[in-house]
Amino acid sequence: MIKLFLYKQWVYFQRNKFLKERRKEESIISPQASGYWKVFFEGKNRVPERCQFLNENIHIGFATTMGVNNLLSGNVTIGKYCQIGADVAFHASNHPISYMATYINYNLFKGELKKYKEEHKIIVGNDVWIGHGVIIVGNVTIGNGAILAAGSVITKDILPYTIVAGTPAKPVRKRFSDTIIQEIEALQWWDLSAEELEKIKPLFFKDFKDKESIYDK
Repeated sequence: MIKLFLYKQWVYFQRNKFLKERRKEESIISPQASGYWKVFFEGKNRVPERCQFLNENIHIGFATTMGVNNLLSGNVTIGKYCQIGADVAFHASNHPISYMATYINYNLFKGELKKYKEEHKIIVGNDVWIGHGVIIVGNVTIGNGAILAAGSVITKDILPYTIVAGTPAKPVRKRFSDTIIQEIEALQWWDLSAEELEKIKPLFFKDFKDKESIYDK
């Protein structure tokens, strides 16, 4: 009992220490989230209650914000300045499907079948908007600036600056002309410092609809 008490106290101390260190980086993480101490946060992140991080191979980019009740399982990398809605799930791992059983928990052969679990990787680019209730499954790469409509199920790669919707998700349209996409990709504004962003601030207030270049007046 004493050992268990001391262990719980140690865990409590370590989690509080982690939260304090993240606050120094201007990240706000709810204590009602779980597994956050395993995650690498770049800074200025927001993690609300009931978010679950189920793996140590999770990387959250600078200024990316999570939604209530997000689930991240497996190897997941999310870029900078992404916005993720509530009830979004990232499943980068999967149960085995070509063996006798899909069951990998301890109750069967003390969990020995867990080694057959399929491990994939989910990579999300920068400035990606992921709507409410989106599910992302398997080996998937989502390009910069993509928009995943609410309720979509993502099973394949998404090209940069593409809006997708549906189950399974399919492209609806590109957000911009090819020229504008190339210009934004070349600019890579998400890697700029606050001072550098200030210099190009007017670009963020321009409507690119029916434009051929981000520099058009």
